[in-house]
Parts: sequence; C-alpha cells; structure tokens
Amino acid sequence: MKSVVKTGNLSKWYGNILGISDISLEISPGITGLLGPNGAGKSTFLKMISGQLKANIGTAAIFGEQVFSNQQLFSRIGFCPEYDSFYHDNTGFEQVAFLAGLRGFNKKEAAQKAEAAIDRVGLLGNKDKLIREYSLGMRQRLKFAGSIVHEPEVLMLDEPLRGIDPLWRVNIIRIIKEFEKAGKTIIVASHILPEVEAMTDDIILIHQGKVFAQGDIHYIRDLIDTHPHMISVKCGDYRKLAALLIDREYILDVHFDRESSKVTLKTDHRDKFFDLLNRTIVDHKIEVEEIISPDDNLQGVFDYLIGR
Repeated sequence: MKSVVKTGNLSKWYGNILGISDISLEISPGITGLLGPNGAGKSTFLKMISGQLKANIGTAAIFGEQVFSNQQLFSRIGFCPEYDSFYHDNTGFEQVAFLAGLRGFNKKEAAQKAEAAIDRVGLLGNKDKLIREYSLGMRQRLKFAGSIVHEPEVLMLDEPLRGIDPLWRVNIIRIIKEFEKAGKTIIVASHILPEVEAMTDDIILIHQGKVFAQGDIHYIRDLIDTHPHMISVKCGDYRKLAALLIDREYILDVHFDRESSKVTLKTDHRDKFFDLLNRTIVDHKIEVEEIISPDDNLQGVFDYLIGR
C-alpha cells in the first residue's frame, strides 16, 4: 500500500535537549499506533509531521508534499493535541465552529460542520455551555471534535483517550475505526499499550526520540512476556498465597512486606502468572484487597530491553 506520511532522517532538538533523532519511516492508510513512554518524543514527532514544528535536520512529507509552511496541506490534516488550549469563555459550539472556519468553510458551513462533529462526540446537549464549565472528559471529546470537524484525510491524535470515561473510550475508538474504514490515515500516540491494542495491530515504538521498532503489535506482546514483571498482592494470608505459587518455574523471586500484609512476586511470564494467581485465589478462597503491577508499563519494558 502506498505510504501517505514519509519522513527522512527527521531530527529536532531544543538547545541541548533532544526531541527526536534521525527518524525515517513511512506510514500507510489505516490506523498506526505511536507507542512509547512519557517523554519518548511522540508529541514532538506528531507536531513535526503536522507542520507545527520545523525540523533541524531531515524531511517530513504528506501525500508527497513537504509539510512545513504548506498551507494547502493543513485542510487535509486533523490534529488532536495532548493538552487543550481552548478559549474558555467560548461555548463548545463556538470553539469547534471557529476551527472549521480556519479550515476554509464559510460561516454557515462551519456551523453545520461544528454541530455534526459535536453531536458525533455526544456533546450536542452541552454545545452552548462555556468551555470553562466542561469536565476534563468533555474537554477531551471537544478537542477530538475539533480535529475531525473537517473530515480530514490524515488524522493525528495525541493521547486521545486521556481523561475520558470508559463508555466514551469505546465510542471514540469506534469513530477512529470509522475513519479507517473510510480509507483515511490515522496516527494515534499513546503510552498505554491496551489503548493501542484496542485500535490497531500496526505500531511504531519510539523511545528517547528514536524509533525502536515498527511492525505488528504481537511482537511487542512477545517482548513484554520476556520482561520480568513485579506483581504485588495485598491480602490477609499473603504467606499462604506465596506458598501456593512459589513452586512454578516462572516465579523468579518472592518478597514479603509484613507491615502492609503484601507479597511481591517476580515473574518472567505475565500471562501464565495471572492465570495461576486468579485460579489460586478462587480455589483457596483467599480474600485479596489489592493487586498491582508497579512496573507494568512501557518504560519498564524499554529499560529492560535496552539494558538486556
């Protein structure tokens, strides 16, 4: 499939601080996940390929045209930033209509487009409310509405599900997939693996400003399975629970914390461990207060892989 977005040796730095370094890749129509821990360079990359930041070195092109200072391309791109920068004394409708107007629609068309986009994200009943009165989740949905109001051919979303309640997470993902079915190109940046998994199998892994890997998300799942995980379980009979688990070959270490009634176990096979843990808790009727995985995140995975 012909690529829509293409970068060559793309690099950006801020004084002595590296944003991204030497990124060369191609992105085709469909949904692509841009996956990496916080501070990996995801936002910088999206801002560069959407024409908001100029590269120090390298090129960024969409539909074969250089992006920076190319006003003709802007009407074909939708961008949803991680953090909002609304005019808080505007209503939600005024904000989205304003953005539609910037895309070249006249006043009547902008109003029609804005109403349709706001309705699509479930905010029609709040369209005349001031943005300052919106909740975090409502502002996030409004931001998303602003990015799709002009039905862009390329949609770039930076942490689009941040602060959104579970029901609307499902709906936003559905809308994103509708854009995919329409043949659009969507890039979704996130530091949360399950969010990306819910949308696509095609991912770009970015870490410390560099592309670490690109391809099928199942490759990442395999990497995560080999990354030793720490899981803490808080329960009244934590020593009994540990005794029931410790004889498995994929349990690498056990640590007790008497003060917090907690046992922390280290495993190199996350899925097998959780299957065993769940069965043990049910079969032996162990009352558990809390289960947490302190390093169940991309940063832990990357640190492990880089140091391996």
